[in-house]
Amino acid sequence: MKKTFLVAVLALMGTAAMAQSGSGFGIKAGLSYNKNGDLISSVGDGGSDIVDGAEGKAGYHFGFWGKLDFPKIYLRPELVYSKTKSSYDVEGAGSQDYDVSKLDMPVLLGYKLIGPLHIFAGPAFQYTLNNDLGDLEVEDVENDFTVGLNAGVGVNLGKLGLDVRYERGFSENEAEFIGENVTDISGRVDSRPSQIIFALSLKL
Repeated sequence: MKKTFLVAVLALMGTAAMAQSGSGFGIKAGLSYNKNGDLISSVGDGGSDIVDGAEGKAGYHFGFWGKLDFPKIYLRPELVYSKTKSSYDVEGAGSQDYDVSKLDMPVLLGYKLIGPLHIFAGPAFQYTLNNDLGDLEVEDVENDFTVGLNAGVGVNLGKLGLDVRYERGFSENEAEFIGENVTDISGRVDSRPSQIIFALSLKL
């Protein structure tokens, strides 16, 4: 009886997954938990460097995806607007939120494991639109275009898809900042993302 029930459940899951299998396109959105790289600051003209790690905060994303489906693998490019946030305790300025807006274009290669379950990984090409560090004056990041890595696992349920992934920037991409009084606070912050992303996708 248990075996029959298990076979029936797997069959139903496989039937549901077929609705999102095959080539196509759709929309996606979700939440993330992000921590950027270290912030290095100094207070006063002769101040020593103070290194502060980020405190992670929630962010969000939304965008589009396409899919080329093959028997055991698939190729899935995405175009996503992302908003991430981290918090730093800046010496002399208190807690400051570092907000980054960017366009992400992951190009994912996926492998179908069993039924609706699949894994994926691939490069993520990133373009920074804006970055802001609380009350401090921050310059644009050193490089507008950067490359990172996406890797995760997902499940397809009908036209819906759920996945969780990890995104990491490959190289440091810093932005310099100063306080209202240039001689008081200055430093640089690493905008490289390190985030866990939860996403819901819909096939159109």
